[in-house]
Amino acid sequence: MITWLSFVLLSLAAFRLTRLIVYDKITGFLRAPFFEREEKIFPDGTVEEVISYKGTGLRRWIGELLSCHWCVGIWVSILLFIGLHFFSTVFLPIIIILAVAAVAAIIEVIVSYFI
Repeated sequence: MITWLSFVLLSLAAFRLTRLIVYDKITGFLRAPFFEREEKIFPDGTVEEVISYKGTGLRRWIGELLSCHWCVGIWVSILLFIGLHFFSTVFLPIIIILAVAAVAAIIEVIVSYFI
């Protein structure tokens, strides 16, 4: 049985790890073999992000997966839950670190909004 605290920690950790995989620059090397993101700036000043997938078959599928935060979020959630359930000694510190990083990111966004 999962406690409310475990649920909150897993939720925050899944949020942070998903953002780390899909958006953060530090993990760009993971995404680079599968797709590229480009920003197109239109004359009216609007910006549109365009994703170009590399290859076909499995390579393209992985690119589509890694560019979708909903998709990565499901797999990350499964990984963290199974890891916590079967290998809690290893996964609990990782989950706590990711959860703390998620809370810090959320606080930063809130503080930046009001400053």
